[in-house]
Amino acid sequence: MIVLRIEHRVNDFDGWKKAFDSDPLNRKKSGVLGHRIFRPIDNLNYVIIDLEFENINDAESVLLALHKLWGNVDGKIIFNPQTRILNLVENNNY
Repeated sequence: MIVLRIEHRVNDFDGWKKAFDSDPLNRKKSGVLGHRIFRPIDNLNYVIIDLEFENINDAESVLLALHKLWGNVDGKIIFNPQTRILNLVENNNY
């Protein structure tokens, strides 16, 4: 599984979540299989999002689309987005 990890600061989590839930990229159509959203317990104005993909091509396409989208919202809804594409090597649930 391929994971696109996104991290950035937000000023208003509820406002950001509303924008995320509006799904401007149509995640399912873009190949996203699922997502997870994390907030550090010591910084509720920071979010980490994992988008899961079957293949690297879909992850790279979504990343390009995100860069275009962020041009409109960086500094307004999100701040200083950082990304990384990961290859899940092992997932063990206990």
